[in-house]
Parts: sequence; structure tokens; C-alpha cells
Amino acid sequence: MAETDRSISTEEAKGINIEGLLKRLSADKKGLSTSESKGRLQKYGYNEITEKKVSPVVKLLGYFWGPIPWMIEVAAILSLFLFFTTKDISHWEDFWVIFALLLLNAVIGFWQENKADNAIELLKQKLALQARVLRDGKWSEVPARELVPGDIVRLRLGDIIPADVKLTDGDYLQVDESALTGESLPVEKHLSDVAYSGAVVRQGEMNALVVDTGMNSYFGKTAKLVAEAKTQSHIQRVIIKIGNYLIYLAIAMVALIFVAAFIRGEGFLETLKFALVLLVAAIPVALPAVLSVSMAVGAVNLAKKKAIVSKLAAIEEIAGMDILCSDKTGTITKNELTLADVVPFAEFTDNDVLLYATLSSRAEDKDPIDNAIITKTQQVHPESPRSYKAIEFKPFDPVSKRTEATVESADGNRFKVTKGAPQVILSLAGDKESVQAKVEEGVNELAAKGYRTLGVAKASSDAEENWQFVGLIPLYDPPRQDSKQTIDTAESMGVDVKMVTGDHTAIAKEVGQQVDMGTNIMPAATLLDKSDSEAERMVEDADGFAQVFPEHKYRIVELLQKNLHIVGMTGDGVNDAPALKKADTGIAVAGATDAAKSAADIVLTSPGLSVIIDAIKESRKIFQRMNSYAIYRIAETMRVLFFITLSILIFSFYPVTALMIVLIALLNDAPIMTIAYDNVRYHNEPEKWNMKAVIHMAALLGIIGVIFTFGLLIFGVEVLHLPREIIQPFIFLKLAVAGHLTIFLSRTRGHFWSIKPGSALLWSAVGTKLLATLIVVYGFLVPAIGWPLALLVWGWALAEFVITDFIKIPFFRKWE
Repeated sequence: MAETDRSISTEEAKGINIEGLLKRLSADKKGLSTSESKGRLQKYGYNEITEKKVSPVVKLLGYFWGPIPWMIEVAAILSLFLFFTTKDISHWEDFWVIFALLLLNAVIGFWQENKADNAIELLKQKLALQARVLRDGKWSEVPARELVPGDIVRLRLGDIIPADVKLTDGDYLQVDESALTGESLPVEKHLSDVAYSGAVVRQGEMNALVVDTGMNSYFGKTAKLVAEAKTQSHIQRVIIKIGNYLIYLAIAMVALIFVAAFIRGEGFLETLKFALVLLVAAIPVALPAVLSVSMAVGAVNLAKKKAIVSKLAAIEEIAGMDILCSDKTGTITKNELTLADVVPFAEFTDNDVLLYATLSSRAEDKDPIDNAIITKTQQVHPESPRSYKAIEFKPFDPVSKRTEATVESADGNRFKVTKGAPQVILSLAGDKESVQAKVEEGVNELAAKGYRTLGVAKASSDAEENWQFVGLIPLYDPPRQDSKQTIDTAESMGVDVKMVTGDHTAIAKEVGQQVDMGTNIMPAATLLDKSDSEAERMVEDADGFAQVFPEHKYRIVELLQKNLHIVGMTGDGVNDAPALKKADTGIAVAGATDAAKSAADIVLTSPGLSVIIDAIKESRKIFQRMNSYAIYRIAETMRVLFFITLSILIFSFYPVTALMIVLIALLNDAPIMTIAYDNVRYHNEPEKWNMKAVIHMAALLGIIGVIFTFGLLIFGVEVLHLPREIIQPFIFLKLAVAGHLTIFLSRTRGHFWSIKPGSALLWSAVGTKLLATLIVVYGFLVPAIGWPLALLVWGWALAEFVITDFIKIPFFRKWE
């Protein structure tokens, strides 16, 4: 349902009194009738998060569209055309081999797509399943998806609020909105306040009027942001760039061949055969597969380090991440209210402050503040509260803003204790005049540090006017023990950490100071009225942002990305989902909600941020492997394309067949997937694709390879006088052996022995080259050349390998 169909929005409802709102919604406190609710359900739609699903068939077909699929499809069509034109069965075989490569490419892409998360589905599941609603004058339970604006619902302890509501009857609610707003402390809600869908009721019981449902609720708008946050990964863009580059090379070479054929007056069909060989040689068919396998193996390694990858592309993204937007509550901090050092007054001691605060608390209420006080007392003075008995207890009242208890000591002495807002406790004190200045000074100092402060007082049971101000209790959410070290390590690796929190600015600054993040933290609302250029400058300079809502987080990530940063975002709540989805790398921390996990690319299963450092290191290793493979793949394609083109232009024949090209692809690219297990060294700076450097490095290796291969061809023709049917397997073996050796040149910037290769990569190279040697020596699928020629090829290839290794070093260091 469109938002314009609504009679009123949640934001508007905040400024309208209860009677006015009931009138606007044509409702009353007796609830709706069943027939009226059905009518409104037709008008407003179900109270659920909608989503647009794409058919799996459509997704699969999408993988037959794009640069690399086009190359494979053109090659397949040419093979089919040549078969029907020439009736040569080899072209029919070529067609099926190429078609199989096309299917392989599509299946790998489709499988990877299915690993993507479904954030909308999990957000949908988080809506309350059942709601207590007043219909036809009586209370009943209905599915939450059937709620409509105008319904009266009952909210009580433990409920997930099923829709955006206006509170109409009752005393108060204490609501946990941390998963929605990032506020670490429960929020008090009174009559006429608005409560959001998805929040959890921690205390109290009230009736409420449903104002907004489904996608128009606060929760639903968060889901909309998640759905809108769609980004193309850097690795996808790199694959497209490489594919496009090789397409342009292939087209240029084919055009050159056709021009030469036209000048020579050669037949169209014969020239088309050459074009087919060039196209097959240019197809980087294993490129997506090798990169995916490298990332998949990396994902297994990350899982061992307590980081679960839900999107493989995120591994490449986190390697290049240069800014990490970190949520505070539960990420940098423990999300546990903790007492700082108490401030005693007059003759009272620290233990007195804790004792009286504990006696005015009640464990069974599960109040976060009471729990923090009781826990602290148990740690430092566990026996003292046990000698007192509670005679009467008055729970926290939002009006009086304090709790009060009448207690009796072991010797029968009765007295009263109270705790609450400092200004309220101060107003009770008989010694107010003498302590007021000190109390206000203490409260201000603690507030500047980001502490929430409570006052504690004591009085004899029969003389309430004799309340004495006992002291102040500061509460805070402490940083995790490893946060400071983790942030320092991240910054030493070139990752700038920025705090993004829903808490107040003073609290954020205090935490920022404690973990050495900096204190240049500003309210996120300051970004709203700024131009894009000014806002971009502000997010660059800021150490963090406070009082942040979901749309602010999304905006911050977006602004950083506009400045060409690769942005990581950590979070744990529903409120973090849009930014997690929008960020290049979304990281859900331990204990995150299902919605946050679904929106994230990486889910941490160990508390804190330290595991992110392991993830960055592992990801940078994986990036090195992928970068090495990209150089190898482009170099090999250039080597084969240029060599075949020159051979056709100079000798008027192609030195390898289409089948040999396919065999080379299988012998080189299939086992090269073992590069995923290669030994590499990670960099201490964020990684990023430098395609200019990659192409320069690849061109150097490719051109040297063309020179050596062409030299061997001339040697075979002019010196050894080999017949053409022997030249083809002779050159095939050279391309196979020297081709796989290229990976040992591209994987290091120093000499090939500077970093020991992984055993899987090494032995796969040895094994496949021995297989290629046996194929040509004994003539399997190709004419036999015998051992002497095979050994000559091996010696030539090894000499090329060593010479190239020395040539590459100054160039690689210059371009890196």
C-alpha cells in the first residue's frame, strides 16, 4: 500500500493528542469491530514487510548475459556454423566442449548468487507473530499481520511491539529500542508517547492505539532501506573489466586476420576457423571460477577464525577496506550497564552508597539499573545486604522518578532508602542546602564523561523529612577489553575506525577517548542540512557520529563511498541492517539479530572486534592470490592471442587447433584453482585493484612469452624443418608448460623463490605438465612428437622462465 493512502503517519501522531488521534483514525478506546477491521485490512494491507522475489529461472538466465558469456556464446555459434558448412565433425565436438564451458560459467555464477542473504525475509519474520487486540468489545489474540490502524492493542512485559502505536492507557512502559535506535539504555514511555514496531517491552503494561503498520512503520522503513541498498562488488567490476579488455584484444586480432585474409584473397570459411581459434583462446572461462574458489577457500579459513562469510565477494572487499564504521553499543562496548566509582557524601562511605542503592533495588524486576547495582555490590560487599529484610518496596514510578524501600536490620532497626534521578533525591534531602552545590557539580562532571547518574538517600522510618543525601552512582557501558588494541591494530593496517552510535554525544566522546578513537564526534543530525560536498568533508574529518538513526547510518556510508572509500560497517541490531547492506563489507558482530546477520557479508561468532583483524589479514592474503591469478590470466591470453595472430600473418597457418586451445585451458586453468591454497604475504595497507598495473605486468610477461614461443616456432620450422602436423603438438606443449610456469612469475614481486609456493599449487603444476608431455609424446588426441622434441620444449620453457624472472623484477617494483 502506498504511503499516501495512510490517514496519518507515525511522525504526525507524535504531535497529536490521544483524542484527536482517535478521531483522525475513526476509532475509539473500545476497539474496532471485526467487520471494520476487515475493511481496513483491505485498504491498508497486511502488517508485514513485503518483498519482490526474482524467479530462480530468471536468475539463472541472467548468467548467460555479459562479456564473458558473450565470448563463449559467439565461439559456440561459430563452431556450429562451421560444422553445418564444412560437415567437419571436429567442429561439432568443439561446439559441445565450448557449450559445456558456457554452462560451467553460468552454474558457478548462479551458485554464488544463491549464497546471498535474504534480509527482507528475516526482517519479516521478526514481526510479532501474535497480538492482543480489542475487537467487538473483548480482548482476543490475532496474528500480528492482521492489525490495522485504529486497533487497540495490549502491551506488557516481554512483548515485541507489533506495530507503531500511540500509548493510550496505563502508567508507563520501559521499552528496549536498542535494536532499532542504538540507544543502550531502556527508554521510558508514558501516555501519548509513540512506541515503535519491533521494540521489546521490558517493564510495565499499557493499552495502545495502532497508528502505522507494515512497510509504513518505523521497522518497515528500515526494511525498505535494506531492499534499496544494492551494490555491485569490486570483484564483479574487475571480472567485467578483464573480460572487456580481452574481448577488445580478441576483436582487434580477428579484425587483423580478416584484413590480411582479404588482401591475400583467402577463403572466408578458412579465415573463420582462425577467428574461432582466437576467440576460444581469448575466453577467460575459468576466471570467475578461480576467483570464486579462491574466495570460497578463504571463507573456510575465516570460519576457523570465528568469521562466517555469507557473501564470497566480501572477502575481496574487506581486503581493500580503508574505513570501518563501528557501532558502539555491544561492539566497542560490552552492552552491559556497569557502575563507575561511586561518590559518597558527608560521613557515608562507598560501601554505604552501594548498600543503600542495593536495598532500594529488586532483583526479580530484572531492571538493567538494579541488576548493575546488585552485581557491583555482590562483587565488593556480598554479605552486607543479607542482614537486612525488605518490609515494603515501591517500584520505580515515572512520575516520582525513584524507587523506595523500607528495610529492617538484624537488630530490628527500621529505616528507608531511595534511589533515583539526582534532582529528585536532592529535593527530598533535609541537608539540601549544604550538599546542593556539590551534588550539581558531581552530576555535571559525570555527565561530561558520558555517565548516567543516580542519587541515593536514607531516612529513619518515622521521620521522612530527615532524608540524608548518601551519594551519587554513575552508570556506564564500558568498552570491551580488546577494543583499544583492536582499533590501534586496525589503524596501523591503514583502516580508519569511526564510531557510529545511537547514544548521546557525551557518552560517545568518553568511549572514543577511552579506546583512543578520538573525540571529534558530532550528532548525526548535523549532516542533514548540509550540501553533499560539505557533508562528505564532515564525515571524512569526524572520528564518529552520535544520536544516529538508520537513515543517518545509511547516509554516512553513502557519503564515504562517494569519496571513493571502501567502507566496512559493524552492527548487531535491526537499525544497522540498511548500512550493513549498503556498506562494501557489512559485519554483524557476535550476538547480532537475525536481520543484521542477514544484511551482513561477514558474521562474527566471537565477541568484540579483534576477529576483524584476522579477517582483514586473511582477506588480504586472498586478494594477493586473486591479483596474481588476474596477471597470469591476462598474460596467458595475450601470449596465445598475439602468438597465433603473428603465426597466421607470417606463416599463413594456425600453429594450434581449437581442440588444443581447449586442452590448454583445461590443463592450465583447472589445476590453477589450487592457487587458493598458495602461500602469500599480506600487505599492511588496504588492497585495491590497480588494473593499469595488472595489465602492464601481464603485458610484460605476455610479450616475453610471445617472443620465446615465436622463437621456438621459427627454430622448429627453419632449423629442425618439422612438418606442420608435428609443429602443432610441438607448440601446444610449449604453451602448456610455459603457460603454467607463468603463475610462478606473477605470484611474487621478487624472484620466484622469494616466497615458497603452496604444495598444492606446485604439484598440480608438475602433474598437469607431465600429463601434457605424455599426451604429445605418445600421441593421445594429437600427433606424437617423441621424447627428444618434448625435452627440447621443456628446456626452452625453463630457460624462458628463469630469464623472465630476472627481467620482471625492476618493472614489477616500478608498477606496484
